Amino acid sequence: MRVKIHREGTNILIVVMLIMVVINLSAWMFIRPAAIPMTFSVISAVLYLLIVNFFRSPRRTFKGDRKNVVVSSVDGTVVALEEVFEPEVLRRKVRMLSVFMTVFNVHANWFPVDGEVLMVRHHRGRFLSAYLPKASIENERSTILVRAVNGQEVLVRQIAGAVARRIVTYAETGDFANIEDHLGFIKFGSRVDIYLPLDAEILVKIGDKTMGGVTEIARLRGNPDD
Repeated sequence: MRVKIHREGTNILIVVMLIMVVINLSAWMFIRPAAIPMTFSVISAVLYLLIVNFFRSPRRTFKGDRKNVVVSSVDGTVVALEEVFEPEVLRRKVRMLSVFMTVFNVHANWFPVDGEVLMVRHHRGRFLSAYLPKASIENERSTILVRAVNGQEVLVRQIAGAVARRIVTYAETGDFANIEDHLGFIKFGSRVDIYLPLDAEILVKIGDKTMGGVTEIARLRGNPDD
């Protein structure tokens, strides 16, 4: 598994590095005793490493059986698993599986299934805590509808939160969705909802930890001829 810095973090890391260099050089030049600038340097190094950790972007390879599989779109914890009526796109009852990310998780988002991107839509909204159930329909969000290889539709919703106010979506209508590819990125912790057909076999439960692009969260029912 190769890890690199995500492109969404490159400019931020450069700017933060320049600011920290200026602050720490000034501290070492003008502040005494030396213990004070030394403390500045240690704190700066820790903060910078935390930011680097946040923007890490691992390239992952799925090694399981890809037929009818649904993988988690993000690293995090399963916080909701319930039957709901999805009113904005699918307009039918589906099974919603929500994964919550903290600031310590990888924040790249993966496609949950192989297939074709049918629709990408941005919804303006509020910035409530992403942990709240109503965040799914009230918060700023991006919705990606994918038709899986077996013909079933899976909907992914990137949800902004009280801190995470920047959603980046790379997926475009007509793209080929691959579970090893990124569909987007959410900055500074948030949540992703995945809407599945009611007959999908769920493989996780609330409280389980997931790894984006790797953890199998469900299996779609295959066509009778498969």
